[in-house]
Amino acid sequence: MIKFLDLKKQYIEIKPEIDKVIFDVIENSAFVGGKYVKEFEKNFASYLGVEHAIGVGNGTDALEVALWALDLQKGSEVIVPANTFIATAEAVTRNGLKIRFVDCNKYYQINTKSIEEHINENTSAIIVVHLYGHPANMRKILEIAKKHNLKVIEDCAQAHGASIKWCMENGKYKIQKVGTFGDIGTFSFYPGKNLGAYGDGGAIVTNNKELSEKIRKYINHGRSEKYNHEFEGRNTRLDGMQAAILNIKLKYLDNWLKKRNKIAKRYLNEIKNPKIKLPNIIEDIYHAWHLFVIQVENRDKFRNYMEKKGIQTGIHYPTALPKLKAYKYLKQNCNNFKACKEDEFLVSIPIGEHLENEEINYIINVINSY
Repeated sequence: MIKFLDLKKQYIEIKPEIDKVIFDVIENSAFVGGKYVKEFEKNFASYLGVEHAIGVGNGTDALEVALWALDLQKGSEVIVPANTFIATAEAVTRNGLKIRFVDCNKYYQINTKSIEEHINENTSAIIVVHLYGHPANMRKILEIAKKHNLKVIEDCAQAHGASIKWCMENGKYKIQKVGTFGDIGTFSFYPGKNLGAYGDGGAIVTNNKELSEKIRKYINHGRSEKYNHEFEGRNTRLDGMQAAILNIKLKYLDNWLKKRNKIAKRYLNEIKNPKIKLPNIIEDIYHAWHLFVIQVENRDKFRNYMEKKGIQTGIHYPTALPKLKAYKYLKQNCNNFKACKEDEFLVSIPIGEHLENEEINYIINVINSY
């Protein structure tokens, strides 16, 4: 069976380093806070090219805390793409804010035209999800946000290391990683992510020093030192064990992304079945390829076929958020949304550093024979 994801294989390849650092954390009893967390936060911030990185308990907490830190007016609306994991929307309502769903474009990213159509006097922020690892159109989104005085949160849960070739005012180009464009960026280190921990974990990143200090206090019960609580906060921290593991894996991330891009290029060039719709890619971006998502009309039939041929597949996500029972109360009609029409056709095929060349060849041949 060709696995959709193989974390054990990844572990075996870096086993000596992982085992050593786990032993070190235990030996030093550095379980909460401490040098391993500080070291990872420093290295992750440096990797992204951002001033501040703050570790938290998971990606959902990262979103919730990020929204809290921006002091958005209670009851105001936050724009959320229709196709994303529910955590993006949950973070909005858990902060006493209202969700306004907008459509996605042919790249599966938030549709900038749809954003503009849904902005109103009650809109306070935009959550941009770099879905599947493909960067969204940040230049246009930032223009819209500036025009309407909106905050921008980047949900980078699937896009560690993804970047955009950015043309500056002087005509020169620079490469800028996602998470560093908006007011604040959030990451998940769930084990299955491109940069995954061995449990839950997340991070918030920003170039705003005041915002970072405020967040650090909030996630530690509203304090900067023991028992000196400046305000009521909460408890969500990246633990030392996960930070130490992530610090090891961070060194390998770029090579893993290169492997994913190499596989994606083969899929795009060699899958020729007319029944399969391949993903579209914007120029001047570097894709993280967390997922390689295709469209096929009879999804269940295709997945059964792949299963019989010994290939695991996934679905991300089976139902656009506005269509879920959880959001019926919004009474937001999304019948004209591209995301709400295509959700039943989406299938994710294996991609990752765990795949061998012969497995990639086999996947391509099996899909072409469907």
